[in-house]
Amino acid sequence: MLSTVISYQLALQQLTDSALPTGAFAHSLGFETYVDGGVVADEAGFGVWLSAFVSQSLTYSDGLAIRFLYEGWDVGELDELLSASLLPRQLREASVKMGGRLLEIGAEVFPSPALELYRDLVATGRAAGHQPLAFAVVARSLGVPLQEALAAYLFASVTSLTQNAVRAIPLGQNAGQRLLRQAADDVAAAVERVSHLTPDDFGAVTPGLEISQMRHERQRARMFMS
Repeated sequence: MLSTVISYQLALQQLTDSALPTGAFAHSLGFETYVDGGVVADEAGFGVWLSAFVSQSLTYSDGLAIRFLYEGWDVGELDELLSASLLPRQLREASVKMGGRLLEIGAEVFPSPALELYRDLVATGRAAGHQPLAFAVVARSLGVPLQEALAAYLFASVTSLTQNAVRAIPLGQNAGQRLLRQAADDVAAAVERVSHLTPDDFGAVTPGLEISQMRHERQRARMFMS
């Protein structure tokens, strides 16, 4: 039992390592719009944005999708729901690009029948291949408990966004670490909240976040793809 736990924990660390080549470094997921507009200009401002993003977009979209997959929902159905709910084009494309890379990596280092099924759906055009579902399929096949998988995914997302903010705003490295510590509380709250949500809650995110993500498409100058 101990060796099994250690095995999936090590695999989970690899899956959520910031060095995993999924392309997360190229995406701001909308915060660059706020930086361009001068709304987010320092550590405090980014902290407010990050807290809102975790408690809304990550909770009601990615987090809930992961929970539903663990509960046995059909991966193809969840893929369609994510494609429909991610209204900003750049956000939808980011999810698919990072998901595609995760499917590739997973097939090489963490193969499983469930992952092959999802890859086949994507390869034949029956699914898009979203990042949270790719992660959930791999994590579930490794035996990672739901709450651990959720916490790991959400915190990995927070980490990559914070690293990108350190470069873009810019912030100091120590500021980045302070933000991560603060965000850990938001992640813990999100994991708890996801467990109480219903299918009717899926995709219920703040319009302001979505509008900023849409505006990023037409931003005059930008560092990130989304």
